[in-house]
Amino acid sequence: MAKIMIYLLYISLGLAPSVVWLLFYLRKDIHPESNRMILKIFFYGMIAAIIAALIEIGISGVLVTVGENWFKTFPFLFFILYHFLIIALVEECSKYLIIREKVINNPEFDEPVDTMLYMIIIALGFAALENILVLFSGKGSLLFGEAAAISSFRFIGATFLHALCSGTLGYFLALSFFEPKKRLKLIIKGIVVATLLHGLFNISIIEIEKGLTSQNSLLLTFSVISLVIILSGLAFFVSFGFRKLKKMASICKI
Repeated sequence: MAKIMIYLLYISLGLAPSVVWLLFYLRKDIHPESNRMILKIFFYGMIAAIIAALIEIGISGVLVTVGENWFKTFPFLFFILYHFLIIALVEECSKYLIIREKVINNPEFDEPVDTMLYMIIIALGFAALENILVLFSGKGSLLFGEAAAISSFRFIGATFLHALCSGTLGYFLALSFFEPKKRLKLIIKGIVVATLLHGLFNISIIEIEKGLTSQNSLLLTFSVISLVIILSGLAFFVSFGFRKLKKMASICKI
């Protein structure tokens, strides 16, 4: 019984950051989506997380096998490839591709702002499964305070980052419906921007951990400032994107 309660706690705390951000962003939709549609996209996000994890494991294994000597000689090369291409690019593309294949042609997809909203919802589903797995992957059973602290940090960090990067990509995807001749260019631009900022966020987190471990105050300060700039910049851009799309035509030309 005790283990079941712990598992339920982990699941609840893992879902909590995504649910809070979901409620926040749903308020930006003038014409609310059906609960069925929201839950379906959220679930798609969880599926995207599983797909991305499998791809990341596969690509990492191939890279290490094929380029083992190169990466031993140039470890920084593997570091960059891993965080920008294997992690950030794969995760952003997995979320986008599911939205493109499963959501865009849905009758409920009828406003420019829906593109950003759906991308954010799928990102929050993605982050929810990540959060749950992080809590379950801890050594031994986490105390409530420890689990709550991890959930809180992920609320203002990884979960928020996923929502913002996908929202940014969603903005460029929305613009592509109004400029068909530039559609591919705009989508690629959105993927590149989301990937770069996602990768920089991951690296900033790693550097913060290094700064704490080594007690390097300069590294810690620089990394925290970088993290704040990335998140605040993305938050401003997503907010701007919502406002701009609401001023555009009410029906998407898909």
